[in-house]
Amino acid sequence: MRGGAGTVRRHRTGTIAAVSALGLTAVLGGCGITGGSDEVTLELVAADYGDTKANSSQGYWDDLATSYEAEHPGVRVHVTVYSWNDVDRKVREMVDAGEAPDLAQIGAYSDYADKGLLYGADEVLSIPVQAGFVSQLAAAGQVHGVQYGLPFAASTRVLFYNKTLFEKAGVTPPKTWEELADAAEALEAEGVKYPYALPLGPEEAQAETMQWMLSGGGGYTDDAGTYSVDSPQNVTAFTWLRDELVGKGLTGPVAPGRLNRADAFAAFADGEVGMLNGHPSLMKAAAGKGVKFGMVPTPGIDGVSRNTLGVTDWMTAFRKNGHQEEIGDFLDFVYDDENVLDFSRRYDLLPVTSSASQEMSAAAEDEDLRPFLDELLLSELYPVGKTSWASVSADVKKRIGQAVAPGADPSQVLGRIQATAMRAGSAE
Repeated sequence: MRGGAGTVRRHRTGTIAAVSALGLTAVLGGCGITGGSDEVTLELVAADYGDTKANSSQGYWDDLATSYEAEHPGVRVHVTVYSWNDVDRKVREMVDAGEAPDLAQIGAYSDYADKGLLYGADEVLSIPVQAGFVSQLAAAGQVHGVQYGLPFAASTRVLFYNKTLFEKAGVTPPKTWEELADAAEALEAEGVKYPYALPLGPEEAQAETMQWMLSGGGGYTDDAGTYSVDSPQNVTAFTWLRDELVGKGLTGPVAPGRLNRADAFAAFADGEVGMLNGHPSLMKAAAGKGVKFGMVPTPGIDGVSRNTLGVTDWMTAFRKNGHQEEIGDFLDFVYDDENVLDFSRRYDLLPVTSSASQEMSAAAEDEDLRPFLDELLLSELYPVGKTSWASVSADVKKRIGQAVAPGADPSQVLGRIQATAMRAGSAE
């Protein structure tokens, strides 16, 4: 690996305050262009967290760039926002064409880091900002012990349940797998379409899969960071799902392997789902359609799950254009608590800094996000620091639904995914 993130530690003081999370027009004929002889333009590509034009992330970034430029007349920040369907591909195309942006706020970073294309965190962030990330998120941004992925926006998962349907079925929120199955049976008896929605379809199967692995004491990797997809704990979890939920008709009319997360969320918002694992964005969708819902920690095999799934997106700083100092100053501005909280509140996401998380936990206006904040410190993230994770995640999306199909052998399905993981991991 090229790079050398530890070779330069930036000791900047008096940098502008302001932090936060997640453009303008099409990319100009090259990245990191200069406006005048002494002016630097930083090119930033970012993902769109809005669901309408009115709440597009473009507005957030435009405002942030304007504020920054007002205090830094020698630096301009040019932002281009793409949908999540396009942003990772767009950045990949730019990098492949030799036109990497200065900054990219995207879904993955490890491939770029492994090729030596990124600045390390300690090359571009002041010490207080780098030390201020939530520890789990910062650790997930490391490749070979060096942090290249800068956490941007985070979320966790909790169990959502439909209060109206639960009251009708005479059940209470479950704390264990057994209680979850009992509640699902009662909901099914009342004619609920999806007693428990189990989205193992190709859109985001890796998330539901990890949530169930964690609730059974397993995970994608073991304590040493080695892939353990076919561990006894994971086999137990998917055997239980096959026998106690899917096999008993408690997961609805769509086979889990064909049910995508977006469709499961939409069904919950339509009042057709008794319970499912969800992240903060589901609150607005459900409330918008008048669904009365509650949220509790994920049930586990013998009590509330000790860990939950945490997810974060990433800010990356590319070396290509050499604007190390300007990138660092702007990132310190981006990661000021005021900006982090602004972005998090706009899009029902969790702050990635400890100080902003503490402020949100204490704020009455953020009370609805508190269950997710409580889970953040207990969360585990995908093994995104492994360059093999993209291949493993793709294989999970392709195969995991087969593990819970009637008559399936979960150990064989998990074993095939493990084989993919070992092959992909051998090149790291």
